[in-house]
Amino acid sequence: MGQTYRLLVINPGSTSTKIAVFDNEEVVFEGTLRHSTEELTTYEKVTDQYEFRMNIVLEALNKNDIDINTFSAIIGRGGLLKPIEGGTYKVNERMLEDLKSVEKGEHASDLGGFLAHGIAQRIGAEAYIVDPVVVDELTDVARISGLKEIERASIFHALNHKAVARRHAKLQEKKYEDMNLIVAHLGGGISVGAHQNGKVIDVPNALNGQGPFSPERTGALPVGDLIKLCYCGKFTYEEMKKKISGKGGLVSYLNTNSALEVKEMIDNGDEYAKLIYYAMAYQVSKEIGSCAAVLKGKVDGILLTGGIAHDKMFTDWISESISFISDVYIYPGEDELTALAEGGLRVLRGEEEAKEYI
Repeated sequence: MGQTYRLLVINPGSTSTKIAVFDNEEVVFEGTLRHSTEELTTYEKVTDQYEFRMNIVLEALNKNDIDINTFSAIIGRGGLLKPIEGGTYKVNERMLEDLKSVEKGEHASDLGGFLAHGIAQRIGAEAYIVDPVVVDELTDVARISGLKEIERASIFHALNHKAVARRHAKLQEKKYEDMNLIVAHLGGGISVGAHQNGKVIDVPNALNGQGPFSPERTGALPVGDLIKLCYCGKFTYEEMKKKISGKGGLVSYLNTNSALEVKEMIDNGDEYAKLIYYAMAYQVSKEIGSCAAVLKGKVDGILLTGGIAHDKMFTDWISESISFISDVYIYPGEDELTALAEGGLRVLRGEEEAKEYI
């Protein structure tokens, strides 16, 4: 038997903090710590919540008789840092400074690095983050937008993309770094990426108006019409931003961000709901086709993951359109806690080296 590593994994969300304790790959404790809006509104910045969330995490561990001194490492969800390549990173002072500066914006996941670092310091262990949303491995040509003032950016569901791609490679008895894969994350946001030899060499900005539309986001729009809408005098800058991310996609057409509710509408004979839902699958299929072109047709597999991948009707629509490219594999759901633990284990086991954030 190999060595057992005990890991604490922390994934902060807007109104909750998910934590889990792993002994290697086995979950020995998991909990979702909820925070009320009243508790959180007293803090001006997300990072100001650090002490509040830290105390709640430590209290939960103590209540469940988990000694923090038994942890080999603490792994937090990565936040809005500067663009970095994929991998597991040590939490260092430079990273904490960048998270605190909110230069790239604010997100609850920014707290992941702080919480991991704070607990690790108490026990003399290492703190890590794994594959944050800002993972950027785009080729130079993929950055060209068509307008010199704008460069294409890489913001996507990197943690789940990379974790699912690695798991798939392992099942195929291959290395992720030796495969060409197309991964489509199908959730509240949708991102489709071309993975070439362990790097995501092309992927749309899944947050701010690129790629397929999703339950809450518009994806790419006809630019001329968008400009007209921006200058029609009916909407403020903030309202337009919310239209793109938050009130776009299924929300715009069907007033819900729930794929389950849309499925129920379709089951009840709503043809319009079926058209919109099919259009989302149609756009995902087109993006997969684009990724196949990026990989010059050399595709070892197409992986569909995320919450909507549970819906066979939706994945069948996609498969019917793109199965000529390569075999399609369905990995439904998104287990971020496991993905974070796997990143920490790879470093502790010497399978990869922890990267330095500079």
